[in-house]
Amino acid sequence: MSAPRLAWALFGLWAVLAAGAAVLSAREGDLFEIVFSPALGVFAGVGALVASRQPRNPIGWILLATALSFAFTVVIEAYVKTSDDPVLVALWLDDWTFIVWIALACVWIPLLFPDGRLPSSRWRWVAWGGTAAFALGLLGTAFGDRTLETAAPVTVANPYALPGVAGDVAAEIASLTGVCYLLAVLGAVAGLVTRTRRSRGVERQQLKWFTFVGALMLTALMLTSIALIDEERLADNVGVVGWGAFLLLFTLGLPAAIGTAILRHRLYDVDVVINRTLVYGGLTLTLGGAYLGLVLLLGLTVGESDVAIAGSTLAVAALFRPARARIQAVVDRRFYRRRYDAAQTLEAFSARLRDELDLDALRGEIGAVVGETVQPAHVSLWLKEGRT
Repeated sequence: MSAPRLAWALFGLWAVLAAGAAVLSAREGDLFEIVFSPALGVFAGVGALVASRQPRNPIGWILLATALSFAFTVVIEAYVKTSDDPVLVALWLDDWTFIVWIALACVWIPLLFPDGRLPSSRWRWVAWGGTAAFALGLLGTAFGDRTLETAAPVTVANPYALPGVAGDVAAEIASLTGVCYLLAVLGAVAGLVTRTRRSRGVERQQLKWFTFVGALMLTALMLTSIALIDEERLADNVGVVGWGAFLLLFTLGLPAAIGTAILRHRLYDVDVVINRTLVYGGLTLTLGGAYLGLVLLLGLTVGESDVAIAGSTLAVAALFRPARARIQAVVDRRFYRRRYDAAQTLEAFSARLRDELDLDALRGEIGAVVGETVQPAHVSLWLKEGRT
């Protein structure tokens, strides 16, 4: 079977698993699983597209394997939650299959993105060490003498635990692998950072897409962690929103960024996307903080909540355009310094051009401005002689 046919066949297998998970979840009325399972189609679709067009790049196949393993996990979990008497093997699989897709998504994708190769041969120990850590965790969880942790409301001892001391050792390994998982993921992220620092040209733009979505995912995860750490002080919906944002970015943003980068579709638009995200994210925080501060201040001064809200809304609306311009300038100056300097140079040149009468001086000014803003290897200027 050719690589494109195999890729789309695996995509079809994922579709069958996702449909089964949706049907089983619908029996229980689990709206989250019904919506979330098909959302993983972005993983499977991008994986099939990349694998069919670039079969030698393992990223596409890893995306497909991640989607398939996750869909299988969801099917097993939906089955044990909806079945009155689930079979032991399903409970056993529900206990450890999640480790497979976590290892694929969190270790191998960051290490191999975007060309399917490690940053250098020195990173082999990170790749195989991380894989070994997840493999030990999987074996310890699957065959340790312990109680299964499943979605079913039952307490079942591991039916496939190794006998005697071996089962106890496997259970101890399973309990200690959390730190190894973390080290493996941090090693993969370090490899991505190293590759980003050394990258140039097209590869740098590809890595920008990946790191941009990764930064958004980290922000959503931090929001979730804050909500979960102090549940008594923060409303429960904050945790729900944060966790939902993280899952949405993971299931939709990550594979979309990978597909855009590898297939180079609108690759150089990443600078525009990052710029707009920084500007409007900062603008949202600024106007939100100003609105809350004005509501509190006017509420204490006026005493009428409706007047305070109306006045704050009008003030924030008036601040929108100047605040956006100010934040845009700050972002350009801090993150897009070359563009900012070029704009400042052109603005100064326009001011001098209005007052310049000497043709030779004008030639020198134009050459200097072009060289400073565009930075070409060579500059030549031709002026057409006017008729007298």
